[in-house]
Amino acid sequence: MSDLLKKQFDAVAQSYDLQRRPLIPCFDDFYSTATAWVNVDKNSPRILDIGAGTGLFSAYVQQKYPEAQLTLIDISEEMLKGARTRFGEDPNVQYISGDFATYCFDGQPYDAVISSLAIHHLTHEDKSRLFHTIHTLLTDGGIFVNADQVAGTSDYFDKRYKEQWEHTISQSELSNEVIVSAIERRKLDRNATIEDQLNWLYEAGFAEADCIYKYNEFAVFFAQK
Repeated sequence: MSDLLKKQFDAVAQSYDLQRRPLIPCFDDFYSTATAWVNVDKNSPRILDIGAGTGLFSAYVQQKYPEAQLTLIDISEEMLKGARTRFGEDPNVQYISGDFATYCFDGQPYDAVISSLAIHHLTHEDKSRLFHTIHTLLTDGGIFVNADQVAGTSDYFDKRYKEQWEHTISQSELSNEVIVSAIERRKLDRNATIEDQLNWLYEAGFAEADCIYKYNEFAVFFAQK
């Protein structure tokens, strides 16, 4: 993952959570759907959050599984500082400062891997490679829930999605500086189509995979090993 991307997220870390809701027009449905599909048959599941940022998705999952053992990895230590503030001294939450695309995970397998708005920053080749890694990290029957951005089926839809998103955030309470910064960050996006991502998930070895929610370029994927 690029140094430029890391610098951009370091810069917005302190205000990231406050900005996220107005920057995601479908925020409530997006995260509630993703959280609803994190279902495991354990009271204390081992869960890995890839590109965890300030730990928002993990916090939703923790509300559902209060005894979950959470591991959060992110390339931005500044973002992880937000997660450390969010979870305090919780002994069930661990942190890894590193690039999830290249990090060598070890130890026991995870019951679930989750991610939100992170994997789309990778090249398509790295996305496919990461899906293979995630498959190997999961227990048999383990699940992967990815709430992320996707490309449209054509340039026409990508253009329409961008126009609608920019119009929506321009009507929000966000300052012009924040809006300009968000638009600039999105120039680094490398969105992939739903079809390609489902193909990569099946190629990685997942037995089941589908896009279970979509609103313009925001989508939630579910896959089971």
